[in-house]
Amino acid sequence: MNIVGDSEHFKQPFDHDDDYVSRADIKREMVIYQELGKKLVALSKSQLEKLELDELLHDNILKAKTIRINSEGHRRQMHYVGKLMRNVDIDELQANLKNVLNQNRNESSKQNVAEKQKDQLLTGGDEAIQALLEQHPSLERQKLRQLVRQANKELTKQPEKASKSAVELVKYLRTEITE
Repeated sequence: MNIVGDSEHFKQPFDHDDDYVSRADIKREMVIYQELGKKLVALSKSQLEKLELDELLHDNILKAKTIRINSEGHRRQMHYVGKLMRNVDIDELQANLKNVLNQNRNESSKQNVAEKQKDQLLTGGDEAIQALLEQHPSLERQKLRQLVRQANKELTKQPEKASKSAVELVKYLRTEITE
């Protein structure tokens, strides 16, 4: 009985080649690049600046933002962005992207904390200012009292309108309080 399965006829040239990459593997890798490209296109311009991308890649990402999403041109542009990303270190880019997105979460949480403290200062008066100064001695008492007084005055005159002093108070709290 003759067994044909082990013959040399069924050996492929890539069976002994360790560097061989199949077309399916290449296509899977391209999908990863294109998905990462979609995430980059979804970012704002300031976030893209923080990533420090290659100039050609950065320009083409901005161009993809201007093209209508459900069009053939957008699809082709996204494929081109994926092709350009072959030259980029993906692991480093993903780490930078994660930092940029996390940084935005930190910024929004700082904004929320500053808003809560502003509300406490506007309702609590001098006791709230004293408590905040005990927690954060780097703040200026006079400036805090002045901003709180102006904000309360503006809110009593026009309660439905946003107070300029209240906005200034939030900005001051965000920049000065570091936790």
